[in-house]
Amino acid sequence: MGRVTLDNSSKGSTHGINPETMTIEQRLNSGFILLDKPPGPTSHQIASWVRDLLGLERLGHGGTLDPFATGVLPLMAGKSMKLTKGILKTDKSYIAVLKFSKIPSSEELENVMTKLTGRIYNVPPEISAVKVQVRTRNIFKFELIEHVEKEAVVRISCEAGTYIRTMARDMGLILGYKVELKELRRENSGRFSLVDCVTLQQIADAVWLWKECNNPEALNKIIHPTEKLLLDKPYIIVKDSAASALCHGAPLLRPGLVEVGEELSSGLEVAAFTTKNEVVGIVKMTKSFSEISSIDSGEIGKPVMILMEQDRYPPQWNK
Repeated sequence: MGRVTLDNSSKGSTHGINPETMTIEQRLNSGFILLDKPPGPTSHQIASWVRDLLGLERLGHGGTLDPFATGVLPLMAGKSMKLTKGILKTDKSYIAVLKFSKIPSSEELENVMTKLTGRIYNVPPEISAVKVQVRTRNIFKFELIEHVEKEAVVRISCEAGTYIRTMARDMGLILGYKVELKELRRENSGRFSLVDCVTLQQIADAVWLWKECNNPEALNKIIHPTEKLLLDKPYIIVKDSAASALCHGAPLLRPGLVEVGEELSSGLEVAAFTTKNEVVGIVKMTKSFSEISSIDSGEIGKPVMILMEQDRYPPQWNK
């Protein structure tokens, strides 16, 4: 299935902003940072520190890591915080160091890792802030990287919300002796990996260059536009007039649509972009591709989340 351009008449205007040319201030209003979290502080403490460093009112994190854990931690600023729930739901992968109270055999390790792959029960540990209740999570991969006497390094690819500490405890229950989670590093959060991340020191240095030397280049590279959070989501492209209407709460009408995918179905939530690649927000479609292709007017979708400021495109419906 491909994509179809339904209207070639849409032309660029003097309004709007190409996400790649946004100023620091514009990115801080609705951007995100990919941090390689250090061990020690909580995810909340990290978010608070970066928020104060950047002089922001709002900045949250997308995926809690325990204080001792390290790795990929998205930090969401301004309007991008509306997408935090979606970031929390993305699959994750971890590197973990496990310590055994006895030396496990290769056969024992292979057996227990096989048993903890697939759909498993994963009850949050008591120290977790999450309500302790029975639930299941999908473990896509559980593989051994290295095993030396009482320690093993493993890689775990899993569904969001999986507690690796619980998996270590359950390994011990199956083996019959204690297994401790000694180290934990998050390699991936959705499509983002450690190679995309920066350190706290790099953020601090970039902020200093921006504030003290009037050099925003480093910080520009660190703060990503919101649009990058939606690259994996189904999308449509709309006219400037439709972007303005959506920002004011109006439904999406058929004449405002520029491009759409053939896989579009009624009820599907899609990211609406302008012809300048700016995200307007999330729209829930009320018509399928075949229905849209057969009409020239009428409502085809409703906004469920707006990420663009209202005044970026002037109202055009009174013209």
